[in-house]
Amino acid sequence: MALIYPYLIIMLKSVSIYVFIIVAIRLFGKKEISQLSVVDLVFILLISNSVQNAMVGNDTSVRGGMAAALGLFICNYIFRFLLYRSKKFSQTLEGERIVLVVDGELLKEGLKDAKMTEDEVAMAVREHGVNNISEANLVVLEVDGNVSVLSEGFSKKSVVRRKKPQTMHNP
Repeated sequence: MALIYPYLIIMLKSVSIYVFIIVAIRLFGKKEISQLSVVDLVFILLISNSVQNAMVGNDTSVRGGMAAALGLFICNYIFRFLLYRSKKFSQTLEGERIVLVVDGELLKEGLKDAKMTEDEVAMAVREHGVNNISEANLVVLEVDGNVSVLSEGFSKKSVVRRKKPQTMHNP
């Protein structure tokens, strides 16, 4: 038991950091997840570096790293299971979608809730092939941070997700 105890401590510290970061991201906005700016990317890199020592302490061994990773995998599995099984847990953790535009009209309350500017919404609308906000029937910030746009009398739906550039290859 004395051999396992230090690794259980690492697992518990890792899980507590995991929960803290999820709650912090939830409190400070979900936009950061889907559409990373340079500032967001640097922030995430620095956060991960700043909490590393809190998780494993002085134990930089492979076993210590594996204990931290195992704790995170188990916690992530439990969270995913609860998100799938409990609508209330899912709404609490991930939030709800936020309507930003209805029939070409920007909703100021939606912008405030989403912590988005009018320019950011206009950019998202253009990414969906709609020239301007007034041409969009419905614009929604989804719980995963992606923006969905319905246009042309609700007949054209577009959900743009940021993807890695793909390489072209000849057949």
